[in-house]
Amino acid sequence: MTAATAALSALAGPGAAQTFPLPDPQEPVRRNISAFRTPAWQDHFETLKNGVILCDINSRAVQFWSEDEATYKVYPSSVPMSEELTKRGYTRIIRKVEGPSWRPTPSMKKRNPEWPDYVGPGPDNPLGTHALYLSWQYYRVHGTGDTRKIGRQSSNGCIGLYNEHIAELFNLAKVGTQVKIF
Repeated sequence: MTAATAALSALAGPGAAQTFPLPDPQEPVRRNISAFRTPAWQDHFETLKNGVILCDINSRAVQFWSEDEATYKVYPSSVPMSEELTKRGYTRIIRKVEGPSWRPTPSMKKRNPEWPDYVGPGPDNPLGTHALYLSWQYYRVHGTGDTRKIGRQSSNGCIGLYNEHIAELFNLAKVGTQVKIF
């Protein structure tokens, strides 16, 4: 099974994330009709120091490589609803929170004044069970209890994963893990 085939099977739904061999950087990038990509980490980062996470907005996938290259994971994700809400570039994980609380950003509150000012940890929390806080204010890679959002343009800027996938990524990533959203 090629890395691309394995990655596509991982997009099937909850619990589908798998560990597979790393893509061969000498092998050409293959694309299927849905434009799913399996880029090499070397195309985006100079080193794997602290591990790396690639959040691919077009493919709606999050990929993780461990610092020692022993672990490669790919997860289906939700992405921002519009280009206006999408921030692209390099960042890093600055904080990890299990059972995060949530507050809408000022721009969210302006667009949705009926939203609550605060939601504590639990099943109604939009951040799900775990959150990886990025160095950009208000941006997170987090879980979601609303599984309909995964694979869609459905967020207000963050990258969302199934709760079981963010729990796994939470355990793999560390403060300092490099992140690129592209």
